[in-house]
Amino acid sequence: MNFRFAIISDPHVAVPHTVPNHSHRFHLVEVSILALEKVLNHLEQLNLDFLLLPGDLTQDGEIDNHDWLVKRLNALPFPVFVVPGNHDVPSLQPTENKIGLHQFPSYYNHFGYENQQLYYTKEILPGVRIIGLNSNHFDEEERQLGYLDEEQLTWLEKLLPQVKDQLLLVMIHHNVIEHLPDQSDHPLGKRYMLGNASLLLKMLRSANCQLIFTGHLHVQDLAYDRGIYEITTGSLVSYPHPYRIIEVKRPPKGSLSLNITSHRVKSVPGWENLEAISRQWLGDRSFGFMVKLLTASPLKISIEEAEKFAPSLRDFWSDIAAGDGIFDFPDFPPEVRRYFQQFSAVKADGTPALMDNQAILNL
Repeated sequence: MNFRFAIISDPHVAVPHTVPNHSHRFHLVEVSILALEKVLNHLEQLNLDFLLLPGDLTQDGEIDNHDWLVKRLNALPFPVFVVPGNHDVPSLQPTENKIGLHQFPSYYNHFGYENQQLYYTKEILPGVRIIGLNSNHFDEEERQLGYLDEEQLTWLEKLLPQVKDQLLLVMIHHNVIEHLPDQSDHPLGKRYMLGNASLLLKMLRSANCQLIFTGHLHVQDLAYDRGIYEITTGSLVSYPHPYRIIEVKRPPKGSLSLNITSHRVKSVPGWENLEAISRQWLGDRSFGFMVKLLTASPLKISIEEAEKFAPSLRDFWSDIAAGDGIFDFPDFPPEVRRYFQQFSAVKADGTPALMDNQAILNL
């Protein structure tokens, strides 16, 4: 079993007239099509078996953006599999310019979907199966949540016993395993988590599933929880503009290994210094976010103190997004210093554990 695939997450495709003009957004959707074209041109030169896109394919579910992306994906020489992100289906019902949740499968019926069901499975190579899940759920007041509904869980419960002898690749937009300290309970982090993640993990463990692929958080991170790895990939329109290529090999008498390599889009036409511009863009918009982080649980420090510390954290989120960060702010009070040290990519003994971008996993 030898094959190779790529992951592009959260490309937020925006044709020019759909680029939002509000000044506080964190991602550079102006470069979405330029960056995606550059990556696809690279991937087209490789002998890929397939490509995964774990959601937020478009900026805000615009029909014009879905149409552009479907046309481009149809031109690729390898299969593509997608799932919807929260930006792809921002409302339950369609509007004049945007699709609704239940229209998504009809747009992407060549990219995993075969009917109007919002989730799917397919054996994509001998012994290799993709399971594409929909984590976009609307409650009775039509508020959008990260959640797997009962119908989908019932379908999955019936499917898993039948396919547990295959290599299962589960793709879902929301995070299932935490990628940040206490992410499931943190007021700023929990909206990126699947609401019923523990139930899904229990089901996947029962089927010997070891691999989940997600997006949504816009960071490069590899997380592990009791036998399952979750590989989340950063956004193509946000620093450091990453994508991944994964080679899977199983020697005749050895265990399955995944060789994960990450790449970055460092420039596109008109944005020759994209990496530096993008890092500065995030830094320029970081102050308010960092004040929220500092004043939220568990630190709960005063606004006055938070405003004093926030400038030192200007590049903190950029470094989180890049993956493999080591954090220490020795001038901070001990409690605040220890809090930010928790975000470091280190093992229990304090030594670096740099695996968010380049890693070899033996399953």
